[in-house]
Amino acid sequence: MALKYIIGSIAASFAVAYVCDTSISDGKLFGGTTPKTVSEKEWWEETDKKLNAWPRTAGPPVVMNPISRQNFIIKGHSQS
Repeated sequence: MALKYIIGSIAASFAVAYVCDTSISDGKLFGGTTPKTVSEKEWWEETDKKLNAWPRTAGPPVVMNPISRQNFIIKGHSQS
């Protein structure tokens, strides 16, 4: 019995969140406009040209977490 109320309330909260997000961000509820750098394709093309024009120099690949990449050898304790 309680499960239907839980699932219903979760679905309703997602619906309310979606409506709020759409009305605030896409509908510009509080005003404002979409920046030119996001809305114009020319800006994206020029940015890609600049990024691809830089000389790329790099060393060998780097492991981000070297501790987890090590191969540990676990030796059993010998009974003496």
